[in-house]
This record gives sequence, C-alpha cells and structure tokens, in this order.
Amino acid sequence: MRKTTYIAIAGLIAIIIFGSFAGLYLSGNLSPSTKSTGKLQIVAAENFWGSLILQLVGTHAQVFTIVTDPNADPHEFESTTADAIAIANANYVIVNGAGYDDWALKLISANSNPDQQILNVANLVGAHVGSNPHFWYDPTYVNVTIHQMYTDLISLNQSDTAYFTQQYANLNASLAPYNQQINNIKRQFAGTEVAATESVFVYLANATGLNLVSPSAFMQAVSEGNDPPAQSIVQFQQQLQSGNVKVLVYNSQTVTPITGEMESIATQNNITLVPITETVAPPNTPFQDWMNSELTSIQNALAPITS
Repeated sequence: MRKTTYIAIAGLIAIIIFGSFAGLYLSGNLSPSTKSTGKLQIVAAENFWGSLILQLVGTHAQVFTIVTDPNADPHEFESTTADAIAIANANYVIVNGAGYDDWALKLISANSNPDQQILNVANLVGAHVGSNPHFWYDPTYVNVTIHQMYTDLISLNQSDTAYFTQQYANLNASLAPYNQQINNIKRQFAGTEVAATESVFVYLANATGLNLVSPSAFMQAVSEGNDPPAQSIVQFQQQLQSGNVKVLVYNSQTVTPITGEMESIATQNNITLVPITETVAPPNTPFQDWMNSELTSIQNALAPITS
C-alpha cells in the first residue's frame, strides 16, 4: 500500500512538472533560441521563403520551414501542434500573407510575443487579401523580400552584420542566372500567347513578357479550389482551340477534373504542356535552382516557335 502510494505521488509530481514545462514551452517562455543553441530561431511558413532565408543565415541561425510537401496543395494546409510550438519559440517568422497562410497568422496572434519579429510579404509589397498571393513567382517581389530579410537579420543580430552582408552578396550572385533567364525569355518570346490553369503563373508570365490569355476568373477559381464560372470555361476552351496559344502551364500540385480537361484539349491542339509546382520541388532544392528548372522548361517549350 505504502509503495503504491509513493509511486502514485511521484507520478503526480512528474505530471505537474511536465505540464508546467510544456506550458512554458508552448507559451514561448522557454525558448530553445536562448536556452539551448544560442542561435536565432527562424520559422518560414512556406519553403520558397524558407529556402531564401536559409541561404542568408547560413550557419548563424536555425530555420524551420512548415509547408514543404510538393505533392500537396498548400491552400489546403492544416497546421499541427509542432507548428504552433515552432512559431511560439521563433525570434523571426516569415509569412506570405494575402490570405495564403492565415493559419500561420492565427498561430502568431495566439502567441502574442512582443519580442518576435514578423515579415509579412504581402504587407511588404503592398498587397492585400484578394490579391494574387503567389508573390514568390515575381522576381521583383523576390528581390524586395530578400533585401528585407537581410535588413531584419541585422536588426536581430547586429554582431553578425559582416557575415549576413557576405551571405546577402552570395545569394544575389547566385540569383543572377535566374534573373538573366527571365530576361532571355522576354527578349526572345515577348508577346507570345500562352495559357495557364492557375494564377500561380501570372507574375512570371508578366515578368517574361508573355501574353497570358487565360480567363482570370478561371485561373483564380482553380487556385482557390473553386469551380470556375461556366463562361470562363467556354472562353478557355475556345482559346486553346484557336491555334494561337503555344504553351499551357499547369500546377502539378492541383489536379482537378476541369484542369485535366483543359490539358487534354491543349494536347489535342498541339499545345505544349509545362508543369510547375507551387512550392519548391524537390523540397530541399535551393529556390533559384527550382526556378531555373521551371524557366528552362518554359523556354524549351517556346523554342520550337522560332526554330
């Protein structure tokens, strides 16, 4: 009896201690950033921003990226307790904004850490909920965001200014081929009619000077997981059958009956299909390598036009 009582009391004490520890950890009061590693703890909601911040911080911070699965639709992502803990204990959190990752904003709000620095890319570029949220496909927005990340890192850790400055220079140098490839496509194929099943391609089409003719209502609806308006479907079908569209870009992370139908019509009309992904694929690929690969596919699909 006495032994059983001691065991029960010991177990109760352990539960109380663990509960208190977990409460502190979840609230951010026991942060691994200061208690264990001594490094900045950074969370990126998605891996396109995560890849860029990781290249900036190098070995001087720890980066945790939440949305990484190239086989899942990021619009349907649901956060976990582990995500909440990571955000609660982060010194710096990077979110896309514009309604794309509201789950992350809710976790940030629930944490209410006044010492935490937040980079909301939508706010940075002057966008809002309802805007096309795929900012990482716009090279201008990418460059602006990288510069803001660099500035924020210095404000968070001034003692590493020289290191971050060198990392920033290295990253910009590695992005040169990506920017050059965009310019090459614009120089060779500006004005060429192309189509896309989703709004994810809009920014890159504009940057490369391609004439994206797909109905915006169709692209936006598919991107948001909704059924496109009937009129936009008819218009899109007619465009693909016109003989003017040279390439159809589709998001391989979002497969629906209506996008499959458009791909089938494109194939029947000798339109080259080019898959792209919404998040970095493979997940551990540097942002610029991923983009360069997609730009190469687009350029190769357009190349027969001038051959």
